[in-house]
Amino acid sequence: MEKIITVHGKVRFPITIDPSVWIFDDRKIDLDIYFEQHKGDIDTLEDYTRNISKHWDQEILEGAAPPDTEPTRKKYLKEILLTGTFGMPFKPFLQNAEPLEEAKQVIIVTSEEETAVPIAQAQEMILKFSQNGKPLTEDGPVHLLFNDGSNKQDPIKHVTGFRLES
Repeated sequence: MEKIITVHGKVRFPITIDPSVWIFDDRKIDLDIYFEQHKGDIDTLEDYTRNISKHWDQEILEGAAPPDTEPTRKKYLKEILLTGTFGMPFKPFLQNAEPLEEAKQVIIVTSEEETAVPIAQAQEMILKFSQNGKPLTEDGPVHLLFNDGSNKQDPIKHVTGFRLES
């Protein structure tokens, strides 16, 4: 099974995505609690910028913080990574590919079928990449979930890529 996903078609920059490295990405979403806590849209770029700015301000005013040596905290964070279910917002990848003006829809390409969704809806999709701490090897590399959780019980599986069309 191929573990690389592509975003291509009517984009300025076709990109390839490797979901196996997302466990280390700060943008990942804990899907065990996301749909229960989610009340509105998330803006990952704004959230990332806010966190980085806060960290920068802290280092300027207080100096660099010493490394966290608390073993209990590290063990807890490791446990979350090894047992959690995580996803990644699709929006940053779509933005990096820079859809052309004539692109109106995203075709979700799976090994079994193709499904078309408007670009606005595609920006709200979540790519689930792990279940209970394990990568999705059987029917992955990712499962596609809609932001509202409407297909949480029956996600789109076997996703191999995304093609933008007019």
